[in-house]
Amino acid sequence: MRITALAGGIGGSRFLRGLLRAVPDAEVTVIGNTADDITLHGLHVSPDLDTVMYTLGDGIEESQGWGRSGETFAVAEELAAYGAEAQWFTLGDRDLATHLLRTQMLGAGYPLSAVTEALCDRWRPGVRLLPMTDDRVETHVVVPADGDGDGPAEKAIHFQEWWVRLHAEVPARRIVLVGADQAVPAPGVLDAISAADVILLPPSNPVVSIGPILAVPDVRDAVKAAAAPVVGLSPIIGGSPVRGMADAALKAIGVPTTAAGVAELFADLLDGWLVDTVDADAVQQIEAAGVRCIAVPLWMTDPDAAAAMSRAALDLAEEVRAR
Repeated sequence: MRITALAGGIGGSRFLRGLLRAVPDAEVTVIGNTADDITLHGLHVSPDLDTVMYTLGDGIEESQGWGRSGETFAVAEELAAYGAEAQWFTLGDRDLATHLLRTQMLGAGYPLSAVTEALCDRWRPGVRLLPMTDDRVETHVVVPADGDGDGPAEKAIHFQEWWVRLHAEVPARRIVLVGADQAVPAPGVLDAISAADVILLPPSNPVVSIGPILAVPDVRDAVKAAAAPVVGLSPIIGGSPVRGMADAALKAIGVPTTAAGVAELFADLLDGWLVDTVDADAVQQIEAAGVRCIAVPLWMTDPDAAAAMSRAALDLAEEVRAR
């Protein structure tokens, strides 16, 4: 079975770990979000790609879902002593090795897709990990210039600053994907979509993780045209994000923070949608939009729970395929 997943960071990575447990013989390709990428201290950092790579390669810090296990922070402490910015985004010593090598290879002319493949040679994540594009795409957030949200003046900041430094507490007026309209899908991305037996949208942030992937020209159209069933899992349970501040991102684009609201965001692509059992009352509304919907437990409390979610998604894919 060939499975292609469009994934962001922590939620997507933990779901993928369950997927590999559920179907260990499947050929899995992961198209990763790169619009979170940022340059810090002269280094190219790819948070979502690294989170997938570390999680599936057994190198993740489980307690937080990101960064390296057994991490130390001597370099970060020295940079802070110098007053170097940005102190709000801490890079660990082990993690720095990944960013140093990525930056060195990019500087030598290798595209991000080739760099990602080289990094995965070490981690052996059990999937083919592809960046959505080799081109520069960055998520920027337009916020009030005065910080309180009342004045007309605006400024754009990098998504990581809004998310990590400001904890998404400053209201976002718009989310802008800089460079997305001119980007080209990375090698292998469109082929992975067209050749898939199943396409999955894991419970990642729908706006800033999956949204940027679909914004790369031709990607959304390829998913829509694919012969494979497309099944997604709601990242919203009981009106709240499973993790993070997805509600702030959804509010910025005018989408309700509900399982049905996110389903509607992807309705033109979806054949099936899984909601948590607490959102069973949304099933009828989602199916009225032409998307087969089933309520199952969606809390990823451990890898076994993530595997059960994966099986439910694949079962739903088989059901809609048989129609």
